[in-house]
Amino acid sequence: MHKEKEWFSLALAGLSAFCVYTCMYAFRKPFTAANYNNQFFLGIDYKVWLVVAQTIGYTLSKFYGIGFIASLGRTSHSKKIIFFISMGWLALLFFAITPAPYNIILLLLNGFPLGVIYGLVFSYLEGRRATELLGAVLATSFIFASGFTQSAGKFVSVEWGVSQWWMPFVTGSIFFIPTIFFTWLLGKTPAPTATDVALRTERTAMNGEERKKFVRSFLPGLTLLIIAYVLLTIMRDYRSNFASNIWQELGINNAAVFTQTEIPASVVTLALTGLLIFVRSNIRALLINHVIIIAGFFLCIIFTLLYTNGYTNTFWWMTIVGVGLYMGYVPFNCMLFDRLIASFKYVSNAGFIIYVADSFGYLGSNAVIITKNFLRLDISWGNFFISLVLIVSVAGIVLTALSAFYFQKKHQKQTTKLSLQV
Repeated sequence: MHKEKEWFSLALAGLSAFCVYTCMYAFRKPFTAANYNNQFFLGIDYKVWLVVAQTIGYTLSKFYGIGFIASLGRTSHSKKIIFFISMGWLALLFFAITPAPYNIILLLLNGFPLGVIYGLVFSYLEGRRATELLGAVLATSFIFASGFTQSAGKFVSVEWGVSQWWMPFVTGSIFFIPTIFFTWLLGKTPAPTATDVALRTERTAMNGEERKKFVRSFLPGLTLLIIAYVLLTIMRDYRSNFASNIWQELGINNAAVFTQTEIPASVVTLALTGLLIFVRSNIRALLINHVIIIAGFFLCIIFTLLYTNGYTNTFWWMTIVGVGLYMGYVPFNCMLFDRLIASFKYVSNAGFIIYVADSFGYLGSNAVIITKNFLRLDISWGNFFISLVLIVSVAGIVLTALSAFYFQKKHQKQTTKLSLQV
């Protein structure tokens, strides 16, 4: 009965984490469902300014989160989650009532508080035997939520006739009460058991010196992984932020398409990563994560080549590229670093290194958006994404394979050293 109660608590934790993070997206993504047609500032598409502003805020938040998330203990973070989401919601209110172009800065102020939510939510889930399953559920939320909340924003705009300026705030308002409820529910998550700690290593707060020591210990492998993650973030952010532009360019203006293209990615990613719960060996699971990432890159290449040669349509190309993209992106956000810590029995926390990767990932995303739009490259949204997918995928395969080789050799060396000591 005790075991049944434990698994019920974990199932509730996974559900509440999924719902909290889905709700957060309602304060972040709906504005991207609008195209702000014929609106320009300094000769640049107004939506580009808004996306860049929010992404800069999100990026700054990730750099802030390196220290903030790493220093958190095991106490409840429910009040922090509600506070930061409320700040993001308030920024959307001022975005609606502030005239253009002055409201651009409000999207930056919206992005900053929302950037720490993932670390706060994941702190409830890491360091457990069930972390893969819980992490897969959480990761599924940001795959599903991106399309779902854009669909919600499109619905509010089209069906309710809400203007593109008020639509983000109104959409967020719909999700505010559910946010409070599911955050309260998440706060009821029990601490990891003694068995969890024995199998997955203790998770503790880290000060500045401890963070530096961690990075120095795994620098070559972390560098390879972070570069691969930067590339994945660039591809994922471009697809998410400008999906409506790509669909409109191709003559599709259906609110449901945002959700329809993300459901297969959610299901496949949940199945693949969730099954890793059955792999007891931490180093084996770490290497399997690398294999899943590489397979995702190959899937992106294959379906992009099929699409460019006329063997599949736009819907299935966008859908399957989404599957491959998230096969690569999701492991970085929970399983990969959680198993890395467990493989080398390094007392620390996964949230720290996730935020290191995220900060550089969003920095890279900003760089590409600015290059594409502010340098006014004469290339369509769709064609730019095709080139991006192919370049990122080829580079990602090489980087991830080298990373797998590094961590396998390092683990072998550590195991040999320990056996000699015994």
